[in-house]
Amino acid sequence: MEERQKKILQHSRTSLVRDLDPSNLYDGLIEKGVFTQDMIDEIKSSGTRRDQARQLVRDLETRGSRAFPLFLECLQEAGQHSLAELLQSGVPSVQLQPATPTQTVRPVLQPLPVSSPMDVDKNIKYAVRVHPIPRPSTTPTPSPEREYMRQRPHGRIRRDSIQSYKMDASPCGHCLIINNVEFEPESELSNRKGSNIDCDKLESRFKALNFIVEVRTNLKQRQIKHELSSLCKKDHSQYDCCVVIMLSHGTEVSHNRFPGAVYGVDGQHVPVQHITNYLNGKHCPSLQGKPKLFFIQACGGGERDTGFEVSPDEVEPSHGGADDQTDAIPMSSSSDSLSMSDEPDARVTLPTPSDILVSYSTFPGYVSWRDTQSGSWYVETLDGILEENAASDDLVTMLMMVNHEVSQNSAKGLYKQMPGSFNFLRKLLYFQTQA
Repeated sequence: MEERQKKILQHSRTSLVRDLDPSNLYDGLIEKGVFTQDMIDEIKSSGTRRDQARQLVRDLETRGSRAFPLFLECLQEAGQHSLAELLQSGVPSVQLQPATPTQTVRPVLQPLPVSSPMDVDKNIKYAVRVHPIPRPSTTPTPSPEREYMRQRPHGRIRRDSIQSYKMDASPCGHCLIINNVEFEPESELSNRKGSNIDCDKLESRFKALNFIVEVRTNLKQRQIKHELSSLCKKDHSQYDCCVVIMLSHGTEVSHNRFPGAVYGVDGQHVPVQHITNYLNGKHCPSLQGKPKLFFIQACGGGERDTGFEVSPDEVEPSHGGADDQTDAIPMSSSSDSLSMSDEPDARVTLPTPSDILVSYSTFPGYVSWRDTQSGSWYVETLDGILEENAASDDLVTMLMMVNHEVSQNSAKGLYKQMPGSFNFLRKLLYFQTQA
């Protein structure tokens, strides 16, 4: 696609996300060869209509030179004439809208410079103490969101009163492990020696934590989606939690929630954000309000971390074996972040993925190390921490222990690894353990 056409899409993105109905375009886009059926299925799995519209526009920029005019034809055929005219003119209709909020904001900001500048420090302290107290009772104009935020200090939640998730159902819930070891030659991906060791450890561990564990091995992209869809359709009402573990090669992809993707044995990837979508509150109502945990043992990209020097007291060095391998694949998309024109819309409309935690074996963008004899650093450490600490510590605390221990390792005496998590849990999570 020409750079000029990409800029038109980027400038018009807010209007497209707001008004575009992707469902009326899918058949036409497939018939005209703009997208394949697999690509459309991936767009459909991204979530709400707005999410699908946003993903469609982003993916459209990566297609060929004919993609833009063919997209305009599809808009006309589907009766979405106003959007077609918007793109043909190249002038976003929302350009005039920012003028309104800036005019209303200015009077609010105007009085601020009037306060005495004699003592800046005192001024700041004074302002912080005075504003929260009178405004909730004397000013009826703040938005409901601001009023809610101002009331929170009155009902201070002490740290020791944070609630814990209910985790006493027996069994506690389902745990799906997808273990991709042997990849098809056409995928050009190497086999993952040592992954079966990881799989066996985690299967035993989560059975000990009272989960119903199902293991699926060497799945293609479509099979991965099918297994996740089947898990989504189960009735989880009698259970308290759900766990998905992905053991495969990984890569970076464009994303607007959770980074990274994992590969099927056919060389086709599934984005992590799509994996989490299957179990969110909208698509799996019986898991609403319940913790949904995702553990991803796969590379977040192809960069190797050599670390930085610290004092000897700071670390307890641990060296990986001579058979260390990575699960890295080069990044599969050039558009790895939202453009500035998309940010305001994304911030307003994307729901918070509550009760979801995604634990990554490595920091996004970097490789993840796996020993062919003893398994991956991440899984070996996670299994050990769960065995020793699950009876006393909550999950987030244990993952911090995993981070620390893995960070002490060195592959081939040089390369480092740093796990991390995207945590949207609302409560503490304690696993069931045998007395």
